Amino acid sequence: MKHYYSINEYYRKKYGKKVYRLAISGGMTCPNRDGTLGSRGCIFCSAGGSGEFAAPASLSVAEQLEEAKRRVSAKTSDNAYIAYFQPFTNTYADVDTLRRLYDEAIAPEDIVGLAIGTRPDCLSDEVVALLKEINGKKPVTVELGLQTIHEKTADYIRRGYALPVYEKAVNDLHKAGIEVVTHVILGLPLETKEMMVETVSYVGRFTDGIKLQLLHVIEGTDLCEDYRRGSFETLSLEEYAEILCRCIEILPKNVVIYRLTGDGDKRMLVAPLWSADKKRVLNFINRTLDENNIQQGKRCLY
Repeated sequence: MKHYYSINEYYRKKYGKKVYRLAISGGMTCPNRDGTLGSRGCIFCSAGGSGEFAAPASLSVAEQLEEAKRRVSAKTSDNAYIAYFQPFTNTYADVDTLRRLYDEAIAPEDIVGLAIGTRPDCLSDEVVALLKEINGKKPVTVELGLQTIHEKTADYIRRGYALPVYEKAVNDLHKAGIEVVTHVILGLPLETKEMMVETVSYVGRFTDGIKLQLLHVIEGTDLCEDYRRGSFETLSLEEYAEILCRCIEILPKNVVIYRLTGDGDKRMLVAPLWSADKKRVLNFINRTLDENNIQQGKRCLY
């Protein structure tokens, strides 16, 4: 039984083949780090800007893409890739710099699309116009880090923008013909299971795709300090699977689910340690979906 609309299914419908995402870096920072909004980043964000698997920014974009292709070469013969600007805030530069980076990323014939991770408050009219321009050459998807709709949690994680900023960003991108993927973290301190489900229900009204990410406590983050002080507990695998079931059922059937959990650097992971065994985690999640007859959209209210 197909439980949800996966990214693999979506890519096969759109491109007619298996597509791999290649994580690369544009060498940018973030307003939450350069002093504009703060200097320590979001409370959960690692020193690498949540891009530990991206190729080093010291290489050119073309070199990064080639290195990333080599890493997945044994997994695919379709030779179709999405160039994914992952670490930090990848619209946080002047338009000329962004145009150069984006054009270089989509230049290879086997790059079929571009994905850009950024913040909703870093999408000026000029940047959106540029994204529309690039989207006319190859499909562009913008990934927005929302994490939660709840103000108290947003303040705690130092997100740095209000919820209407996200709504405006999605609206502007959709007007420009650009698809949006929204990042949500499940298991944030201060949040009940009901609050997490509320966030996913809200996001389903706006987004084209969603990444559901388990909260990882990473060494060196302020979140890690709070965890070691005993300020909160992380979710168990059973709790996480239960929440995923509820989230999948309330999402509209047309929303693409890009991720059901996430990978972290195992060397830096502090908690929950069970999440390091990805194969076991995915097997448990899939078994739970089967046992509960979960189907995306089954309990969607809109």
